[in-house]
Amino acid sequence: MKAAHPEVVAAPRVNPGESLRKARESKDLSIAQVAAQLNLTPQRLGQIEAGAFDKLPGHTFARGYIRAYAKLLDIDQNRLVQEFDQFTESDAVGSHVQSLGRIEEPVSYSQRILRFVSFALLLALAAVGFYWWQEQADRTTNASTTPPIGHVEVEGADGTTQIHALDEPEDQAVAAAQNETSLELPGASAETAAPETGTEAPGVEQSTAGSAEAPAAAPAMPMTQAAPAPAEAPAAPVAAAGEGQVRVAFTADCWVQVTDADGKVLFSALKRGGDSLEVAGKVPLELRLGFARGAQVSFNGQAVNVAPFMSGETARLKLGL
Repeated sequence: MKAAHPEVVAAPRVNPGESLRKARESKDLSIAQVAAQLNLTPQRLGQIEAGAFDKLPGHTFARGYIRAYAKLLDIDQNRLVQEFDQFTESDAVGSHVQSLGRIEEPVSYSQRILRFVSFALLLALAAVGFYWWQEQADRTTNASTTPPIGHVEVEGADGTTQIHALDEPEDQAVAAAQNETSLELPGASAETAAPETGTEAPGVEQSTAGSAEAPAAAPAMPMTQAAPAPAEAPAAPVAAAGEGQVRVAFTADCWVQVTDADGKVLFSALKRGGDSLEVAGKVPLELRLGFARGAQVSFNGQAVNVAPFMSGETARLKLGL
């Protein structure tokens, strides 16, 4: 015969959240009011009342929520915790959950990482903004404190010293040459002064006219008197020790400036096609050409190729380095 075993009657499972909901409604409290006092969201409070404990962050926190909720409504906390264990079939042995007046939501690890990354990004943006601001301030300071090239002293062919602004005159010379207009550059008066000396030619004609009654051999005298004119051209400069000699032959109108190693401007003027220039000075000599294609340069008797030093129509190069 089979032994009779007494039937085990399972205890009914009661949702503790339902008990909390009824107690809340009996006190005429809304979910929002209770959620504010417990520092919980209304959604989280609704999950507790609906028995959706699987959506809570673990049974330990769920028991703490239930105790805090029961304490707020002044009902038995232990009974509701026991109902929770029966409802969820969990064991609360060894767990010590204290009732809290206000519940602090646990901060997840991902939230802490997100906060740290956000803070790091803000610091990086602040550093980049400060660096950009500092660069702009430095540029503005440099632009305001760096004085432009003011004036340069130019020694003319007649021995006088003139002062004029040095604002890329070679570029101005190129524009003037294209417009077939003469430049008002220092030293140009020295170039144009030579043709003015020819105004004395009428005096020569008068002297020949006055001697018209002389014998036929007399007219040959004025021709011999005109021959010394080329001798009035200045002799080519001779380079001393530590100096170099630069010679430029011009095939077109070209502005030219020669500066020695001490910064002294040896020559600065507009040269016409067919002219030439020979200057000697302390090396290195800086040569600037306004229309480099119209100039043939030689230094100490050796031809110099200016093409590698050209920028547009102008050229800058140092000789004797």
